Amino acid sequence: MANLLTKILRMGEGRKVKVLQQRVGAVTALEPEIEKLSDDELRAKTDEFRKRIAEGEALDDLLPEAFAVVREASRRTLGMRPFDVQVMGGIALHEGKISEMKTGEGKTLAATMPVYLNALSGKGVHVVTVNDYLARRDAGWMGEVYSFLGLTVGLVQESMDFDQRKEAYSADITYGTNAQFGFDYLRDNIATSTEQLVQRPLSYAIVDEVDSILIDEARTPLIISGMPESAADIYYRFAAIMPRLKAGEDYETDEKKRQVAPTESGVEKVEKALGVENLYDDVNTNLVNHLNQALRAQTLFHKDKEYIVRDGQVYIVDEFTGRVLEGRRYSEGLHQAIEAKEGVQIREENQTVATVTIQNFFRMYDKLSGMTGTAATEADEFMHTYKMEVVSIPTHREMIRLDEDDLVYKTKAFKHKAVVEDIVERHKKGQPVLVGTVSVDVSEHLSGMLKRRGIKHNVLNAKQHEREAETILEAGEKGAVTIATNMAGRGTDIKLGEGVEELGGLYVLGTERHESRRIDNQLRGRSGRQGDPGESRFYLSFEDDLLRLFGGQRMQGLIERIGLEEDVPIEAGMISSSVRRAQEQVESRNFQMRKRILEYDDVLNKQREVIYGIRRDILMGENVDTIEYVEDVLTQVVSEYASADVYPEEWDLDSLQAEINRFYPATVDLKSLDVETLTGEQVRELVLKDARARLEDRKAEWDERMAELERRGLARTDGVASFEEAERRTLLSVVDSRWREHLYEMDYLREGIGWRGLSQRDPLVEYKREGFDIFQEMERGLKEDYVTYIYRIENVKLREEEMQQYSYSGGTEEPNERPKSPRRADAKVGRNDPCPCGSGKKFKKCHGQPGAPPLNVPISSTDAPDLRTG
Repeated sequence: MANLLTKILRMGEGRKVKVLQQRVGAVTALEPEIEKLSDDELRAKTDEFRKRIAEGEALDDLLPEAFAVVREASRRTLGMRPFDVQVMGGIALHEGKISEMKTGEGKTLAATMPVYLNALSGKGVHVVTVNDYLARRDAGWMGEVYSFLGLTVGLVQESMDFDQRKEAYSADITYGTNAQFGFDYLRDNIATSTEQLVQRPLSYAIVDEVDSILIDEARTPLIISGMPESAADIYYRFAAIMPRLKAGEDYETDEKKRQVAPTESGVEKVEKALGVENLYDDVNTNLVNHLNQALRAQTLFHKDKEYIVRDGQVYIVDEFTGRVLEGRRYSEGLHQAIEAKEGVQIREENQTVATVTIQNFFRMYDKLSGMTGTAATEADEFMHTYKMEVVSIPTHREMIRLDEDDLVYKTKAFKHKAVVEDIVERHKKGQPVLVGTVSVDVSEHLSGMLKRRGIKHNVLNAKQHEREAETILEAGEKGAVTIATNMAGRGTDIKLGEGVEELGGLYVLGTERHESRRIDNQLRGRSGRQGDPGESRFYLSFEDDLLRLFGGQRMQGLIERIGLEEDVPIEAGMISSSVRRAQEQVESRNFQMRKRILEYDDVLNKQREVIYGIRRDILMGENVDTIEYVEDVLTQVVSEYASADVYPEEWDLDSLQAEINRFYPATVDLKSLDVETLTGEQVRELVLKDARARLEDRKAEWDERMAELERRGLARTDGVASFEEAERRTLLSVVDSRWREHLYEMDYLREGIGWRGLSQRDPLVEYKREGFDIFQEMERGLKEDYVTYIYRIENVKLREEEMQQYSYSGGTEEPNERPKSPRRADAKVGRNDPCPCGSGKKFKKCHGQPGAPPLNVPISSTDAPDLRTG
């Protein structure tokens, strides 16, 4: 099905190319006229274009002229005139498509034209790269073109502070990595004032190595965490138990699906080791997760493959690039379980404060485009997820690289031996060799074998990625041998040294087929750039994970039928087709996993849009409609105790009185009402009228206090200049608190929702339904918290002065406030029990929250957010 969809999407490639070629002709026709312009006249074109856009001219209409101007500016500043195929790639990028341009075809230069054209709108263009080095390199290199034409260029790097970031985002064009753009978006959405914002609205982005960023990294969400919760000891205890469990007896492993599950025997052993009677009791539910993660860490995650240990810390290794994913950690306790397994210090668990998936972040841009050398195999996923069409751009010169058939050995040992022999032979004649491996340990194993043969070489893997770009540049020199983990140095061209063309060009040797054909194509694409000679070959063994797990019975039957000797390779079409089918199977599975992750995150994304919309309105100075919040909350309260659906004599006015007093200091006396002459609607209007009056009193009191501050020369010293500003800050504080709690609840729901499938219910449907219910509950709680706080907030600076003056007089109570009554928790309080403080909330949502004051500290209904910090 996937192949059929891909073929459909690829239909009409020739026609698409012809249309692009026609548009290139319009650009080229303008060259003689543009070439005659002086530097100043060429620069003045930018102002002219901006004026025409302001007058309503569309960017599409400006394209031929703008592209011709950039082409000429590039020739004058960089000495490089973009080829016609590069202009074609640039047009596809402007149209919001993916330009598939082979390695060495000059994607970086092709992007300058659509970047310039779209930057003229004044909305800002983001150019996204795979690492800080490439962002820095391209911003400096292509920045010469933009600066020459009068545009500003910004660069976002991991090490930059707030002021530097804000300046970078204010530029016409901003370079950075997907992580930097994504995390800055999240930080903007937990900011407490407009001064803390760095980004403008997301307008247009060009993603370099788009398959790496939007496909390979799509399963790793961006997360900002906080509120640590320590549980290190239990991780170490489980790590100590795991080696005692036996595979097949105490747990079952499915390597293909990367799943592991304990058996009854295993559970019994763990229960005995921990000294618990039943691991699955409600009080022990966290232990079940600890067991599952410890098993996963022990059986499915291996040092120097999925992760490395460096400087006493566990770092995740990107399975596609071999790079360390700095700042990334496995979720749900898995990372801590691996740390315990390796005996390093466990870094404390954090609660999610803000999160977004790569897919949903980039789908927020008004227009998105990308470029890569390998996108065709994922064309259907790009269309399904991002609505981006893939356009294959012809090469400037014909590809002449020789791609040899795979050599397949019976065992890894003999495969590695043959690989080294091939490298030694190539090295003797001076032909440069780039060796691609799928894991860190294989690269280091081959390095050791080459050392023993006296072959000088460079190793690029997750442990040396800082110098990868510089080293990869030397990989095309005569006699060079470079071992690279997958696509190390991606984005950096390997240029051939003197005399290398006569030796056959760069030889790319793959030591194993990757799960994705696209990654294999990326490795092969390092050779044969711009019509250069080159050669590539993959060495496989029947012990490789891909063939072992996905080759199937046909592969095993073939081995037995031909009686393959360990040191004799085979070249067979059946092997190649089996490998291709295995890769397609894995690609399809990975696509479904990414699709499922996106479907789940879409639920949270809709909620995120609501909350972030509220936050943005508050930060932009929108006044809070406090009355609307008050009416919503109190209407709900009245309907519960004085419903129109029951007889008035059945109303519980005593409870209603107590409940409305919880939200605001009511003056209406509901107990004395004559229910026989009132309707439920009249009771509601009485309460709302009283609440509105009390709110007006509160505002008047605030204004009085502000006037007093001004008389004392203290106005604005606490950052709150008006009651409206206090409303905004209070709501912002409540929104953030409730949203953090909601993310925790959604994480918890997501962890266990998969079990619904056992009862023939679709987990995704259940997640949507329950997630909606949880969100509605969060919204209700948000409004209730806000109403409770807004009637009781104080002007902090004035309150401090009054407190200080009052303490001099020896008083024991604070002015204008009821005495606080200390309450103490005399017995253990259940998380779902009413909080003893009298708030009416459950303990877990009141003083049972992380960071809440202990119950033996005086609690007052006047407790509210500190407006100095928002």
